[in-house]
Amino acid sequence: MAVDSIKLIDIIKAIADKINEKREYLTQLDSAIGDADHGINMSKGFKAVVEKITNMGDKDCGTILKTVGMTLVSTVGGASGPLYGTAFMKAGQAVAGKVNLDFNDLISVCEAALEGIKYRGKAEKGEKTIVDALEPAVEALRKHRSEGLKTALQEAVKAAKKGMEYTKNIIAKKGRASYLGERSLGHQDPGATSCYIMLETLADQLLDKKS
Repeated sequence: MAVDSIKLIDIIKAIADKINEKREYLTQLDSAIGDADHGINMSKGFKAVVEKITNMGDKDCGTILKTVGMTLVSTVGGASGPLYGTAFMKAGQAVAGKVNLDFNDLISVCEAALEGIKYRGKAEKGEKTIVDALEPAVEALRKHRSEGLKTALQEAVKAAKKGMEYTKNIIAKKGRASYLGERSLGHQDPGATSCYIMLETLADQLLDKKS
């Protein structure tokens, strides 16, 4: 795996396209337990991101990721902006100054993103949040690191999907959904879902799969 600044921009653009494609689905999930705007806000945020980073091919990967984070913070409403914004800014710090990213850098980026989300959201796994998809993915990347990029990414995506689907079976303890208590049962968390979409798209791009 070798991801330079141009490739990183292409990956982020692919994520933006996929989030926009799933905009209505994410908003539908959010309408059940939130403000019914997750998909709309995320799509708007990533559209702004693409506009910001398109001509940043001469910048290092850390700067690009930091710009993604700052843009999401300033354009995405609700809790998602600060959470995802912090995730990308922390990811940028983890690879500051690097113009090429390898497999170990990818793991560092995901670890930093998870750390940022947990810090900002004061969330842990099992509380029906983004963490329920991202933390299992990070754990899978670490566990399967020695088996190579393809296996590690495939296992990470599987783990994220399992975590996302598990959010249907737990009561929300954070954010707007937590006000519903047991009524949040049976509903899949929109944040965990958007996180899974991003991870799946990242894997598809790195493994040259068409999603």
